Amino acid sequence: MELLYSRLLLLFYLVLPVIYHVHNRRKERRNQRPFGVDRLEQIFRANTESRLMELFLFHFRQTGHTLEQVFLGSPVFGTVEPANMEAILSSHFKELLRPQFHVKEYSDLNMFKDATDNLLNAIPREGGVIDLQPLFFRLTLDVTTEFLFGESIESLKVPESTGEDTFAEAFNVAQEYVAKRFRLLDLYWLIDGKKFRDTCKKVHYFADKIIDRNLAEDSIEGQGKYVFLRAMSEKTPDRTVLRSQIINILTAGRDTTAFKRNLKPYTRLLLLTCSALRLYPSVPVNTRTTVRTTILPTGGGPDRKSPVLVPKGTAVAYSVYTMHRRPDLYGIDAELFRPERWDEDMPLNHDETNAKWGYLPFNGGPRICLGMDFALVEAAYTIVRIVQRFPIIKLPAGEKVELTGVEKQRITLVMSIAEGCNIELG
Repeated sequence: MELLYSRLLLLFYLVLPVIYHVHNRRKERRNQRPFGVDRLEQIFRANTESRLMELFLFHFRQTGHTLEQVFLGSPVFGTVEPANMEAILSSHFKELLRPQFHVKEYSDLNMFKDATDNLLNAIPREGGVIDLQPLFFRLTLDVTTEFLFGESIESLKVPESTGEDTFAEAFNVAQEYVAKRFRLLDLYWLIDGKKFRDTCKKVHYFADKIIDRNLAEDSIEGQGKYVFLRAMSEKTPDRTVLRSQIINILTAGRDTTAFKRNLKPYTRLLLLTCSALRLYPSVPVNTRTTVRTTILPTGGGPDRKSPVLVPKGTAVAYSVYTMHRRPDLYGIDAELFRPERWDEDMPLNHDETNAKWGYLPFNGGPRICLGMDFALVEAAYTIVRIVQRFPIIKLPAGEKVELTGVEKQRITLVMSIAEGCNIELG
C-alpha cells in the first residue's frame, strides 16, 4: 500500500505542473465567437486584403512567442521560438529526393546560361520600367525543367507555344485552393468545387505529359547527361509518386530562391540576399501535426519558459516570417532592411540554439530545403548577369513605397508581391 501511495504521489507531482501550465495557456485564448470562427474570419479577411502575414505578426506580438488558440473547435498551437523550431524540424523523414541533387550537375553554370539569356532578351535592350516578378517565375520554371527533365520548356523564349501561361495560372489557382484547405485543418473538404478540380487536372496533365515524353525509349537512348526524372524513376517506377514528386519540385523551383545560412565570405551580394530572405522568406508560415502526444520545449507556464504539452493529432504552426522580425533576436530595428546587421553583434548569436534555429528561410535540420545550394547558384548567377547588363537599378518615379511588412503580399503555399516587382533598369 505504501508503494502504491508513493507512486500516486509521484504521479501527482509530475502531472500537476503540466495541468497548471495547460491551464495557464488556455487563458491565452481570445476567441470572441464559438469554435474560434472569429479567427477563421480574420484569416480569410486578411488574406483577401493581402495582409495575412501582418495579421500573424500582430497575433504573436499580442499574445507571446508560443500560443494556443481554438480554431474551428480544435486547439491549435503556434510558435516562433527557435528552440521549438528545432524540436519540430529535427525529426527524420523519407529522403527519396535528396540523393538526386548533385552539385556537380550544375557547378559549371551552363544549366543557368540559356534561361538567363532568355530572361535578358525578354527585357528591352534600353531598359526602362518593368515588372520582374513574372519574368523570374518563368526563369525558375525554365531552369527547373532543364534540371528535372533534361530540356527546358523555354517559357521565357516562346511562352505562347509551351502552355506555360495555362499551366502557370492553373498552378497558381491550385496553390491558392490548397492553402485555403490547409488553413481549415480537418474541415479542408469544405473548400472544393469544379474550378479547383479542373486546375488540378491541368497541373497533372502538364506533369504527366512531361513524364511520358522524357521516359519514352527514344528519349532515353543515346543521352549521357544527368536528368533528375530518369534518376528518380530508377528509385520508384510508380507514376503517381513520380508525378507528385515532380509537382513538388516544380512548386519549389518555380516560386522560390534559397540562400545559405553560412555568411562567409561576407560579400555584399550574400548580405543583401540573406537580408531579403530574413524579411520575406519564401515559405513564411508552415505547420506540422503531431503523430503522438509530445511537448514543445519552451513557451508554457507563467514565465513562458516551461515545456508545453501537445496532444496527439494537434496542429502546430510556426511562422518564420514573424520569428525573423523579433527585436530580441535581430535588434530593435528588426523590421528594417539593413544588411549591415549581419556584421554586427546581434542578440541572435548570444545563444547557440537561437543562432542555429533563429534564421530559417528554408527550414533546417533534416528538413532543410533540398535545392538550397542549387537556388543559391541560380540566384547569384542571375543577379550578376542582370547587373552586368543594367548597371543602374532603381525604383521608378512615383512608385508607391510602403513600410516594410505593410506591403500587400500574395500568399499561396509561398509568398510573393501582390502588386508585382516594378523597377527601372538602365
